[in-house]
Amino acid sequence: MRTVTSILAIALCAVATGVGQTSTRRSLLVDDAYVDRVRAQIATGDSGLKTALDTLEKDAAVALARKPVSVMDKGLAPPSGDKHDYMSQAPYWWPDPSKPDGRPYIRKDGVTNPEIRRITDHDNLGRLCSDVAMLGLAYRLTRKPEHAAHAAQLARVWFLDPATRMNPHLKFGQGIPGINDGRGIGIIETRGLPDLLDGLALVGDSRAWTAGDEAGLQAWMQAFLTWLVESDYGKDESKNGNNHETWYDVQVAALSYYTGQTDITRRTIEHARDAIAAQIQPDGRQPRELERTKSWDYSAFNLRAFFNLATIGERIGVDLWNYQTADGRGLRKALDYMVGVAAGDRPWTYEQIGGVRNSEIQWLLRKAAVAWKSNEYSKLAMRQASGISRIDLTLPTFVP
Repeated sequence: MRTVTSILAIALCAVATGVGQTSTRRSLLVDDAYVDRVRAQIATGDSGLKTALDTLEKDAAVALARKPVSVMDKGLAPPSGDKHDYMSQAPYWWPDPSKPDGRPYIRKDGVTNPEIRRITDHDNLGRLCSDVAMLGLAYRLTRKPEHAAHAAQLARVWFLDPATRMNPHLKFGQGIPGINDGRGIGIIETRGLPDLLDGLALVGDSRAWTAGDEAGLQAWMQAFLTWLVESDYGKDESKNGNNHETWYDVQVAALSYYTGQTDITRRTIEHARDAIAAQIQPDGRQPRELERTKSWDYSAFNLRAFFNLATIGERIGVDLWNYQTADGRGLRKALDYMVGVAAGDRPWTYEQIGGVRNSEIQWLLRKAAVAWKSNEYSKLAMRQASGISRIDLTLPTFVP
């Protein structure tokens, strides 16, 4: 339900002219200057940030201990017969008990079928993106070379090494046994790629990530972006009308910016205005997400994607933060609908398996506090916090 990591959002790398190293481009979602200020504050002994850094370093140590993973690790081949093709199974589909072989599978929204763990690509890619993002941030704040080296090695194995690289498409993502081999909906499983790019951007001034590595990754992301935009899978996902469409747009906007195709970035961000109008009601409700059995979680999940698009929009001069339709549909209205529940002003009356967790909107509140210069959002975010978080290392707290 969550995006791959709360550590940081999207950044970019560029191939450098120097030998053996790359130079970083401007980030998409992370305030690079803020991260550098955090590093300076940590050096002065700031106790709160030092605690957050300790948490980050403990998690980075776990990532350092994990060996590189690849699409070749799965125990079975996809329908193509080529293990280099990514493969996963739809999580909310289960064997039909009325059928001898259980096929075709039937849907149970919000209830994950543990069978999906037999195919390792999904979990491995999610963990990879999270680890590279985490290691990149750890390197930027500590300058420990082992963080940069492992982040680079993880990325090389998944994307660049001919023996282990993933083919740049998702034809076999979220297949349903007895129904299909893959669906456009599977595209949501690569929503962590921008986080991975962020992590590699943060190690871009190290010797671990070379100009050759960067050129190879640029080529891979270019090929994957072409598939996203031109394939029937991508075209279907681009008009899904819910969080799948929004996260698809995040990927297209991020990868097009990363590969220098800002015309696609602008077109995608401008399309997000239509998505806001279609997906958000004048009172802030998100009807397509409210249909789900985890309506609170999906409402926050979709809004997070919109916030990512708004931040990418800042980079190309398109303001989504303050965009509003004539009848009042907009991102702030959507957040305020959820804030009313988190603040205790009204109950959440839609189905939510596991109950409403206000922590789901803490990141949204921190982003909103800065975007709209709101002390109220900032104070509510602090009330929803469950202790020291790595969010403190990447998202400033708004102070009026």
